[in-house]
Amino acid sequence: MNIAVLGTGAMGCLFGSYLSRRNDVVLIGHNKEKQEKLDRSGIVIREQDGSECRYFPHAVSDCSGLPVMDLVLVFVRVMDTCEALESNRSLIGPDTFLLTLQNGAGHEERLLQYADKEHVVIGSTKHGSCVLEPGKIFHSGTDKTSIGLLSGEAGISRIAEELSCCGFPCEVSGSIQRQIWDKLFVNTAASSLTAVLQVPLGFIYEDINAHALMENLVREAVTVANAEDIGVFEERDVREAVEHVIQNGKEGIPSICTHLKTGQKTEVDYISGYVIRRAKAHGIAVPYHEAVVAMIHAMENRNCQDGNFIKDKKR
Repeated sequence: MNIAVLGTGAMGCLFGSYLSRRNDVVLIGHNKEKQEKLDRSGIVIREQDGSECRYFPHAVSDCSGLPVMDLVLVFVRVMDTCEALESNRSLIGPDTFLLTLQNGAGHEERLLQYADKEHVVIGSTKHGSCVLEPGKIFHSGTDKTSIGLLSGEAGISRIAEELSCCGFPCEVSGSIQRQIWDKLFVNTAASSLTAVLQVPLGFIYEDINAHALMENLVREAVTVANAEDIGVFEERDVREAVEHVIQNGKEGIPSICTHLKTGQKTEVDYISGYVIRRAKAHGIAVPYHEAVVAMIHAMENRNCQDGNFIKDKKR
């Protein structure tokens, strides 16, 4: 397959590298110098057992001259999705599938501006990665990936097969929204807390106060999810699943924590903020989520020297 990966952060590099084992892959990012270095030197993936392998997917900062793709995989930050797709619109033909495995939920609204329902694929992956240094990625977690079409089923099995053959065991789910919420529970109940506290995931598991906050965030999120008419989630099961992730990834630093630490704007509005929006639609109170989002925005404003975030976030 001809595959374009939009975004060359940790996850974009991980998926682009593995998919290049069997496919013609191009990584597209906005930083010309970084892309030229990736194209020249490749990407090193370090596995959990300490082994390393170097991959050489093509990397560019400009899509000019590239053919229409079979698959465009979106791994940019959520707030940059439309800009990235618009800049690379020439890669999207009538038969091109757009696949998002981004954090958060509600991404289909943006992808539908560039493809029809039969070609918009939403999904969730429990693979994790982080940048060790430029061009070197640590593959921090392995588990299943789930994908589903907004409408129909044609063509999606080929995508699932390629993901599976390239190291990402993938299932086609008829209830993909449940899979999205499964990942959202971890992101909103644990990852967002690491951003506020500036700690690794293990702290949320080990500290009694942080763990109690996690439990309250799980409780609120499950209440909202159960109002979405996608089946019933049991609070105890969700809490145990979140605990499993944070206990087994104690040293993990989620991207939202890194972005806040380095002064970047976070994706909190598409993670915890999404829970808040759906809660309002159902008339459900979610004070813990509202507090987390407010704190993260306050920390973004503190980090912003020119005050633009403060202006943007005034209520």
